[in-house]
Amino acid sequence: MWHRTTLTLSPRHQGFHLVTAEITDQLPELASVRLGLLHLQLLHTSASLTLNENADPDVRHDMALYAERLAPQGIDGMRHTLEGPDDMPAHVLASLFGTQLTLAVESGRLATGTWQGIWLGEHRQHGGPRRILATLNGDDA
Repeated sequence: MWHRTTLTLSPRHQGFHLVTAEITDQLPELASVRLGLLHLQLLHTSASLTLNENADPDVRHDMALYAERLAPQGIDGMRHTLEGPDDMPAHVLASLFGTQLTLAVESGRLATGTWQGIWLGEHRQHGGPRRILATLNGDDA
């Protein structure tokens, strides 16, 4: 079976946010997959998707702190500045963290590790709703 849909994530403030449930809640078709793959493609250039810690929110806080130091605002000589001082650093972080994930699906659920969840990295101060193209394929349950 193949299924493709566009998901929409709620607007969030700048930082890293656990969005696993928001994604899977919009994919009821996931329950019918015995064995397969879910590919998620974020349709934006100033946010990212990554798989990381799903239990301790301090990890997301510390990752945001690290990202601020990795791609600071206001670097002299930066040319892409028309959309605000947070835009170019957001593009850098989206490229470094990535905008796509491919996850295994088993018995109608994501086959992630015990402490793994999907994060949205919102790299703009006010990024707005974010769209994800979700492609699910696999054997029916």
